[in-house]
Amino acid sequence: MSDEQDIVNPENASAERNLLRHLAWMAFALAAWWMIYTRLAPVSKWVTYSLLGLPRGTVLSAVNGQPWICECISGLPKDAPLSAAVEFFVFEVPKVLMLLTLIVFGVGILRSFFTPERTRKLLAGRREFPGNVLAAALGVVTPFCSCSAVPLFIGFVTAGVPLGVTFSFLISAPMVNEIALVLLYGLFGWKVAALYMGTGLTIAVSAGWVIGRLRLERHVEDWVYAVPVGDDPEAEGAMTWIDRIDQGVVAVRDIVGRVWPYVILGIAVGAGIHGYVPQDFMASIMGRDAWWSVPLAVLIGIPMYSNAAGIIPVVQALLGKGAALGTVLAFMMAVIGLSLPEMIILRKVLKPALIAVFVSVVGCGILIVGYLFNMVF
Repeated sequence: MSDEQDIVNPENASAERNLLRHLAWMAFALAAWWMIYTRLAPVSKWVTYSLLGLPRGTVLSAVNGQPWICECISGLPKDAPLSAAVEFFVFEVPKVLMLLTLIVFGVGILRSFFTPERTRKLLAGRREFPGNVLAAALGVVTPFCSCSAVPLFIGFVTAGVPLGVTFSFLISAPMVNEIALVLLYGLFGWKVAALYMGTGLTIAVSAGWVIGRLRLERHVEDWVYAVPVGDDPEAEGAMTWIDRIDQGVVAVRDIVGRVWPYVILGIAVGAGIHGYVPQDFMASIMGRDAWWSVPLAVLIGIPMYSNAAGIIPVVQALLGKGAALGTVLAFMMAVIGLSLPEMIILRKVLKPALIAVFVSVVGCGILIVGYLFNMVF
């Protein structure tokens, strides 16, 4: 027995030391992240007004609990759109990328628990309404976007997951993803983030239930049902915490490495809106007074393609210019949940009639959310 302990204990001790090293590096990285993040505002001011020497027409500051709303300084030039745009861009790029890096790291660890195979098994055989609720909730915590739509759809359908339950997951996963929630919290506070999550989950559950009630299985392409179901290749408990931490690092390299151009593009668009688009014009187009503003925002959003990290800076700029919250949320939901590229991807597995039902049901839910928020807020 002592000989066996002599063999096993050194390996356990080495694994524990390795885990402690990983945790120490994580603590150091988090402390450095926080120190840099808290200095972004003064650095953006220094770059804009001292390094570049632009006229000091606007500043970014927290007003009434809303972070980084543009506020004019009395006695200083009011017409300085370039200054406002540059300061917005210099501040938001590192801020959004840092938030994105932090949450994607956590999602990478979470992904080690929720693989597509395990998610599929959790949903297989569920009854419709409880299955819709569970599927929508899993969509929030599982990092699958529209690019994963086809393989996930095939896997769920062939595993016996009801069609409506599958759609609840496919709506929730891109629309109410963890990146959107964290960025909304960081930019607008917990109330807006919670409202977005609640309405997004409601749309996902309701739309999936309606699609399930319509019994549209015949509008799934026939070849999908012929795909064999594979076994879960990942054994339970096979991954250690070191493996999971490494998975988080890999997720940062993969996801942030792919989406950072969209982030910068979205912030550049938001900076242009922030600096140059007149507030009265934006309020007239996306305000709460015009009944057509919400459907127009949805129609504008559908042809666009962006992920949450790219579209949220645009949302921030629109709200700062006086656009109504409901109209902007409808625009954001249409971009993320009803994008034209996603419809093209889904056409590989769905017939046109089912795609039309999907767009119609989800679109109606988004319109209701937009009008409701414009009435309440």
